[in-house]
Amino acid sequence: MKARQRALIVAGALALGACSSLNPFSGGSKLPALTPIASPVATSEAWRVRVGDASVFVLQPAIVGDAVFAAGDGDVVRIDNGRVRWKTPLKVTISGGVGSDGSLVVVGTPKGEVIALDADSGQVKWRVPVNAEVLAAPAVSSGLVVVRSADSRLFGLDPADGRQRWVYQRATPPLSLRNSAGVVLESNVVLAGFPGGKLAAVSPANGSLMWEGTVAVPRGATELERMSDITSLPVIGARATCAVAYQGRIACFDMSNGSTLWTRDLSSSKGLDLDDSQVFVTDEKGAVQALDIGSGASSWKQDQLAGRGTGRPRVINDYVVVGDAEGYVHLLRKDDGRLVGRLRPASSPIIADPQRAGGSVVIQTRDGNVAAVGVQ
Repeated sequence: MKARQRALIVAGALALGACSSLNPFSGGSKLPALTPIASPVATSEAWRVRVGDASVFVLQPAIVGDAVFAAGDGDVVRIDNGRVRWKTPLKVTISGGVGSDGSLVVVGTPKGEVIALDADSGQVKWRVPVNAEVLAAPAVSSGLVVVRSADSRLFGLDPADGRQRWVYQRATPPLSLRNSAGVVLESNVVLAGFPGGKLAAVSPANGSLMWEGTVAVPRGATELERMSDITSLPVIGARATCAVAYQGRIACFDMSNGSTLWTRDLSSSKGLDLDDSQVFVTDEKGAVQALDIGSGASSWKQDQLAGRGTGRPRVINDYVVVGDAEGYVHLLRKDDGRLVGRLRPASSPIIADPQRAGGSVVIQTRDGNVAAVGVQ
């Protein structure tokens, strides 16, 4: 077991060192310069709050209505319209967070503790162990808390007291990438991507497997070359459910039965988003691409952001929004991929996924700034 753990660490280090899309903040090279935008779309910083450094972890803010829940430096914070309503010091390192349904706020720790707080008061409601490091934001919805541990187990917990309802576990390849991808929790399904390029739909009622889809098929002569892990969240749309794998493919599935609609070779560790007609993905070089949701055919590719540590794309109204390693937020037109707007709310890397909040996007930087950027 110790030999396997060493191999996992070495492989992860090699992969992170070799692929700038997985580790764009390691230093050394200067990022490509940005080209000025003619007649940019109006953007504005609505507010900014410092919540504390994320350290080596990826901490996602959670948005419920007008409330923003965020974590950093061992603290959990509720922000209402740019003002801190409460701040709770947990006196532990937070490595996975934040998940919330507006009633409960949940985070995880490197020592495998899951902590739930009351969303109104910030008081701790319960703390339970899952005995494995938690790197992903827990999912909270539909009377269930789903926590993903670093060893790819899924724990279904009771939101009232943290009692374990079920555990989902599957075999994983000898080597896998360390990542902060969590799960998508809907009323009738838990979706999670796994090492080896598998997408699983799990029942929230009892943790049983509903269907499994193949996003990528591992290829190569070595274990390192065969790593095809899903390191980002899958997305659910009206027409398809889609996911993308590192060193693999992007694939869309029929949500009802898991049948494959289409696949296409495309590597990404950052993730994707979709609307009714297109899937938007940031590839391993940092370029943003749009694909037809019905066929996977290319709609456009914006490569001016390549090499800038571009993160996961998010759809906001008529735009695709991405953050980068210098703290810039970029706006691209959905229809043709043109860069039409830019704002720099902070100078630290935007490593968490941008979160939609009405006509705004909320970002969290590595050094702990949470900001709302308005998009017109």
